[in-house]
Amino acid sequence: METLDFTGVSGFHRLLHSGGPDGEMGASMRYLSQRFTMPNRKAMGILNDIGTEELAHLEMVATIIHQLTRGLSPEEIQKAGFAPYYVDHTIGIWPQAAGGIPFNACEFQSKGDPITDLHEDLAAEQKARSTYDNILRLVKEPDVVEPIRFLRAREIVHFQRFGEALRTVQDQLDSKNFYAFNPSFDAPVSCSCPSCTKK
Repeated sequence: METLDFTGVSGFHRLLHSGGPDGEMGASMRYLSQRFTMPNRKAMGILNDIGTEELAHLEMVATIIHQLTRGLSPEEIQKAGFAPYYVDHTIGIWPQAAGGIPFNACEFQSKGDPITDLHEDLAAEQKARSTYDNILRLVKEPDVVEPIRFLRAREIVHFQRFGEALRTVQDQLDSKNFYAFNPSFDAPVSCSCPSCTKK
C-alpha cells in the first residue's frame, strides 16, 4: 500500500480507537485475563483464541495508521489535526482512544465469575462492531475501508463464539435459562487447569 491520501481519511485519529474503551488492546487483555477462571476447556480455549486474534487486529490497525502517516510533511500534520499526537509520539504508534485518551488498564475487567465475564465479552464485541460501523461512516479510502470491514465481520464472529462459551458454562452449571448471575456463586472456586481437575 502506498502512502494514502491522508486528507481523504479526514484525520487518522478516527482509527485510533485501538487503545480506547472498545478497542483491540483492551479486548485482548480482557479475554486473555479472563480465560484462567473459565470452568471448562472449551470456554477457556475460546477466550484464548479470540484474545490472541485481537492482538492481530491491533497489528492491523497499527499498520493502517503507520501507512497513513509515514512521510507526512509538517503542513500535512497540521492540516490533519495530527500535531498534538505528533508532539508526543512523532509518527510512532501509540494505543489511545479516538478522542486522544491513552490506553490504560481501566478499559477492561476480569471478575473471575464466568457468567459475568462472558456477558461483558458479548457486550464488548457489540461495542467494537458499533465503533467499526462509525469508522466506516467516516472513512471512504478503499485501502482503509476493506480491512475495517474485515475487522467488523470478525467482531460478529467473536460475539457468536462468546455466545457458545456462555452456553457451555450454563450447561455445565445446569442452568438452561439466561441468568445475569452465577447460580453457583457460593460454591467453591475452581478452574479448568490440569492441576485443579485432577483433585
